[in-house]
Amino acid sequence: MTNAPWPLGVDGIAYGGDYNPEQWPLATRVEDVDLMVQAGVTLVSVGIFSWAQLEPRPGVHDFGWLDDVLDRLAAAGIKVALATATASPPPWLTRLHPELLPVTADGTVLQAGSRQAYRVSSPVWRDYAVRMTRLMAERYGNHPALALWHVDNELGCHVPHDFSDDAAAAFRRWLEDRYGTVDALNAAWGTAFWSQRYDTFDEVLPPRAAPTSLNPTQQLDFARYSSDELLVHYRALRDVLREVTPHVPTTTNLMMSTATKWMDYFSWSDDLDVVANDHYTIAARPDAHVELALSADLSRGVAGGAPWMLMEHSTSAVNWQPRNRSKRPGEMLRHSLSHVAHGADAVMFFQWRQSAAGSEKYHSAMLPHAGTDTDVWRGTVELGEALRAIGEVRGSRVQSDVALVWDYPAWWGAELDSHPSTDVSYQERMLAHYRALWERHVSVDVVRPSADLSRYRLVVVPTLYLVTDADAANIAAAAAAGATVLVTYFSGIVDEHDHVRLGGYPGAFRDLLGVRTEELWALQEGETLTLDDGATADVWSEKVHAAPGTEVVRTFADGDLAGGPALTRRAVGDGAAWYLATRLDDAALGALTEALLVEAGVDPVLDGLPAGVEVTRRRADDGRSWLFVLNHSTSPVDLPPGDVLAGRTSDGRVDAGGFAVLREMSPSAP
Repeated sequence: MTNAPWPLGVDGIAYGGDYNPEQWPLATRVEDVDLMVQAGVTLVSVGIFSWAQLEPRPGVHDFGWLDDVLDRLAAAGIKVALATATASPPPWLTRLHPELLPVTADGTVLQAGSRQAYRVSSPVWRDYAVRMTRLMAERYGNHPALALWHVDNELGCHVPHDFSDDAAAAFRRWLEDRYGTVDALNAAWGTAFWSQRYDTFDEVLPPRAAPTSLNPTQQLDFARYSSDELLVHYRALRDVLREVTPHVPTTTNLMMSTATKWMDYFSWSDDLDVVANDHYTIAARPDAHVELALSADLSRGVAGGAPWMLMEHSTSAVNWQPRNRSKRPGEMLRHSLSHVAHGADAVMFFQWRQSAAGSEKYHSAMLPHAGTDTDVWRGTVELGEALRAIGEVRGSRVQSDVALVWDYPAWWGAELDSHPSTDVSYQERMLAHYRALWERHVSVDVVRPSADLSRYRLVVVPTLYLVTDADAANIAAAAAAGATVLVTYFSGIVDEHDHVRLGGYPGAFRDLLGVRTEELWALQEGETLTLDDGATADVWSEKVHAAPGTEVVRTFADGDLAGGPALTRRAVGDGAAWYLATRLDDAALGALTEALLVEAGVDPVLDGLPAGVEVTRRRADDGRSWLFVLNHSTSPVDLPPGDVLAGRTSDGRVDAGGFAVLREMSPSAP
């Protein structure tokens, strides 16, 4: 990592968005800079999709328009996150080299005419992308506007898996590095099943379309390889930038949300000078603001607790959902400040000016089609004012007593084919447990299973289907050290090779939990069970046996497993380990969460607020702290004590749909 601060030369909370001046004439570009100053913009991403303009034909370059744009921005005091311009190859490149186009599992070649029309493992593509990156670095590395390098764009967004011959060759190299010998590969993949034994690595293919279900470990390793190969491509471009411009920090925009599955972002974090994320709410979700908070906490978790960047979100509607609803009054401001509340030190949008042409022309922007006499523009200006007012929070951090354990390989493994139930959804359970904590105004860290868990009072482990011995021991150690640990169904079932841990489920957690499940009992669609306290459950149940010393807290009251354990608790060292063997309804999960919080001694960030109000605290090393109160409800709520830095408030209350950011205390005395 570079030691340079990020982004260079921007004070307070960075504010802006993607800026695509190549779509507009000079007069509009001049107006853009004036309006950016009016809105309080301090940072824009430039050049993301500009390769075809910068190199209209092979070896012929036109940098004049970009020189002019960067000069104008620098003169206005606006900094730039400059892209490598490699997010999509220009048409001449795919015409000359169709062999760099990506391929799907069924052999379909994905053609040009969209974006990301490249296979990340292609040596041809890599050479061209590295060359373009070097041109950008050498030309603009000392430009006064340059604050940050933006490598490519949303790597893996549209092509997380490529099944081409280039990918097959790269996959074989990855496997040889991982296993060393083909015998070790055969053991890991269990190839004695279905006559799949390999004699050489050359016989191995990606998991392409086949007559029936594919080898699950092959699928799992291909997911690992694909995430790693995208990271290898990022590193190749990043290394050029560090060579030419070691003084400039580097990042790429990740896509952390509960819907983005195929990149293991925890494995990317050490390669980013700052973690940057793109996030978009789903209009059809009534709890979109809760999913946003979880994704923001995941971003902070990938950043290791450090501040991070929100590089893209939307001012209003997007263009790619089935029904693209505009955001309600105040929603854009609350969403933006929620990211800051959960650790972001930059708030940026796609995009600055709404496009007049192209497939994203109906995607909202900071400056909409209708111009400045609009609520969207007024919101853009208001947000800029609010971010300037709270600039002092930059660099502060969120502190939590609760850890939610998140693991991408466990997600990949849990949702492979040929499992007990297709209704098991990793992200749905993560969100359900997070929502129960969010509604109780409890701050949450989202961490990988290998993270240091020693400082947490409550550790929640939903559906950790795949787990290594070391990670299982890490979770057990947290309980022994005094934490309350909750493990839910379909956890600890397999090792890192997707081999079942024999002797009874939940495998790796059997001793910790003091239970042994002899049979998994998936429920049919629409089937429900009742527990002995009247709670309802669905999707899943198990034939569980509790060991001596394990308390059966709840039992199944009906169905085939009536009288059997549904929820257990075992004292472990100075802590406790709970096991939940079914999917509870929301009310029952909320009641369980409250019991766990009480046992663990975890307090809410603030007492006395209704469930629809989000409250988060950020703290600085010098003792200062700031409280974010975001009112997603339809009724005003009382303001807590503190100096209001920014907000939509009246009469000592946070308005319905409003927000407040308060400074809680002065720096502690030396």
